[in-house]
Amino acid sequence: MSASALKHPVPGSVTMFSTSWCGYCNRLKAQMGREGIAFTEVNIEDVPEAVKFVMDANDGNQTVPTLLFPDGSSATNPSINEVKKRLAS
Repeated sequence: MSASALKHPVPGSVTMFSTSWCGYCNRLKAQMGREGIAFTEVNIEDVPEAVKFVMDANDGNQTVPTLLFPDGSSATNPSINEVKKRLAS
């Protein structure tokens, strides 16, 4: 993964920090796919700098899915409706 994956995603898309074993991540990926929401997935098990971002966003916890939005904000385990709402604003 390049450092660009940790930068703000382009408008209308998100960066999703996940793990290979995360059921909530798999569910949200499927929902975003159905809704046509573009996303870049970053597996925190493979990318040390992504672990730091996730821990900073979650009070020191490695909680996934954590999404990074184009405005620089993040959300942990958001609903698909929250993702759509935040991308629309």
